[in-house]
Amino acid sequence: QVRLVESGGGLVQPGGSLRLSCAASGIIFRINTMGWYRQAPGKQRELVATITTAGSTNYADSVKGRFTISSDNAKKTVYLQMNSLKPEDTAVYYCNANLRRWLSEIRSSDYWGQGTQVTVSS
Repeated sequence: QVRLVESGGGLVQPGGSLRLSCAASGIIFRINTMGWYRQAPGKQRELVATITTAGSTNYADSVKGRFTISSDNAKKTVYLQMNSLKPEDTAVYYCNANLRRWLSEIRSSDYWGQGTQVTVSS
């Protein structure tokens, strides 16, 4: 069983900052990418940022220059530093990991955390 446990969400005023963390545990042979997605009420889940184990990053246009994704491969942990937060960043943020559990697995699979609420409001 693979678990992704998120932390760091909360309520913050516009212009403020938050840092999300997500730690993966369980039987994991190799992680390809980890990342963050978000889902606002009434909207589809969307990509926020991803990072490969080699350190390559990808960001949604809406967060470029404000959010920074990083990871600690040894700890199987991914972080999302969110600065200059806006009300439109309000959403449930989900951690994602694309990984293989076993050497014998041909294809990798996606695993998700339970989500953490981020609310940006004055």
